[in-house]
Amino acid sequence: MAAHRKSRRSPLGGQAVRTAATLALASAATATLFEGSGHADPRPTTAQVKAKVDRLYEEAEVATERYNGAKEKADEARTAFDRLRDEAARRTQRLNTARDGLGAMATAQYRSGGLDPAVQLALTSDPDEYLERAALAEKAGDRQAVAIGAVRRELAALRQLRGESAERLTALRGHEDELRRQKAAVVGKLTEARTLLARLTAEERARYEAATAGRDGSGTSAGTGGSGSTGSTGTTPVRADRSSGGDRAPVTAPNARAAAAIAFARAQLGKPYVWGATGPSAYDCSGLTQASWRAAGVSLPRTTYTQINAGQRVSRSQLAPGDLVFFYSGISHVGLYIGGGQMIHAPRPGAPIRIAPIDEMPFAGATRVG
Repeated sequence: MAAHRKSRRSPLGGQAVRTAATLALASAATATLFEGSGHADPRPTTAQVKAKVDRLYEEAEVATERYNGAKEKADEARTAFDRLRDEAARRTQRLNTARDGLGAMATAQYRSGGLDPAVQLALTSDPDEYLERAALAEKAGDRQAVAIGAVRRELAALRQLRGESAERLTALRGHEDELRRQKAAVVGKLTEARTLLARLTAEERARYEAATAGRDGSGTSAGTGGSGSTGSTGTTPVRADRSSGGDRAPVTAPNARAAAAIAFARAQLGKPYVWGATGPSAYDCSGLTQASWRAAGVSLPRTTYTQINAGQRVSRSQLAPGDLVFFYSGISHVGLYIGGGQMIHAPRPGAPIRIAPIDEMPFAGATRVG
């Protein structure tokens, strides 16, 4: 009987079912669309991009100074290791010479029968010959003792040199590892900055460059080059504006050395910033100040955080032309003060060496080295 029952029809017709299904799918798609829109990252504004790029450049400069410090230590360790290796080679040559001398003595003793010198002297019947041979034997014994002593000294010196060389080599490898880590950090920050700037439209890039020019006191386009210590930035260097405030109101340097350092820095205006570079075609910030004062006959250490301790600290109100001015809490940037609230500095990749106000970055301190 159950087999003959008619199936119960849906209260909705076929067309109604299809319509309901279509509405349900549309509703689900709309919900998904709104849900996706709600979680999508909004496009950053030009100001946000600039803020992030500025932060990346600052972090890259911190890594650059760490790279410079690691490179300085690696160079020192390599020089010391090479010096020890050369000294070991000289000691080895002296050791071989001393050993050859001992070998010649041993051969002579063997050829003479290996008899004790006293026995050989006792066998002679000529008193004069006896005395002569006795004197020669004593001298030969003295020479042999000296030769043995020389061998022992060279062996001890070689053992010490090899121990020191092993320590220097370990230190060198550690500094080279740090060098690679800091290089990777710099390249990573600059690559991220390049990627951000590449996403800007032409109009946004123009606004970014206008904002950057206002910060730097120059109309130069801020690119993102600088991928190594000796390479090009990948941008065309633009000469800095030599009629900026520092040139309109020059201040006399307090001494000849400060004047020489400033003159050198002025001659570098317009050259590109390249991280890790120390000239003559490109510089990073501490490379420029180091080269400027080297031209004045003063040797400065390589990094910002060592240059700040290379002279007498002075307050901002006591600044004089030639002073080193430092920025950011980590002492990661340095410029050369030229008076009138202006400095010459190498700003960052894509921004050439230029004159700029010292209040464009957070002031951290100043040092007088001249």
